[in-house]
Amino acid sequence: MFEAEAFSPHETLASALIAHAADGDDGSHDLAHILRVFRNAMRIHAAEGGDGRVLAASVLLHDCVAVEKNSPLRAKASALAAEKASAILAKLGWSGADIEAVAHAITAHSFSAGVAPQTLEAKILQDADRLDAIGMIGVARCFYIAGRLGSGLYDPFDPAAADRPLDDKRYAIDHFQTKLFKLAEGFQTETGRRLAAARDKSLRDFLSEFMDEI
Repeated sequence: MFEAEAFSPHETLASALIAHAADGDDGSHDLAHILRVFRNAMRIHAAEGGDGRVLAASVLLHDCVAVEKNSPLRAKASALAAEKASAILAKLGWSGADIEAVAHAITAHSFSAGVAPQTLEAKILQDADRLDAIGMIGVARCFYIAGRLGSGLYDPFDPAAADRPLDDKRYAIDHFQTKLFKLAEGFQTETGRRLAAARDKSLRDFLSEFMDEI
């Protein structure tokens, strides 16, 4: 059940937008993900500033178009979401400037898109979304997505990829090296960097324990 109060102080906006927020059946980009990113964003916003309304709308609509990780359209997912979000906000009577601000934040949040965030709201959204990809939530999402895509957990004969190319489409654990360990280096705000450092350590500690067990 959707509880608008969870998105305080933007519960009215959430009530208007939540029906559009999560597209498809991907449990790593569902309403729970939207709420976690919202909480991350509000925590960063409290320290860094920015337009809270633009930021909240950006968070609520950043995954309004679903594209699977293995789809050839993956790099265009954020641009497609920005386009859809713009149409939704236009129907709600938002100004062109605010719609443009939301669209830029959504476009720039994606790792795959490679678009540099130019506004504070875009930087906060990118940081908030990437925080959800590292730490223990990041571990859970990594293995969940691997299951959706039919990947194995690891190469039993060379789990650390000492003598083979990394391949995160075949082995979930390879995704730590191909992407997850790189995320903490790219955070945009001081608050985001501080939060990312703690989660990055958790991520690395998990991999160390995982390798020890296997």
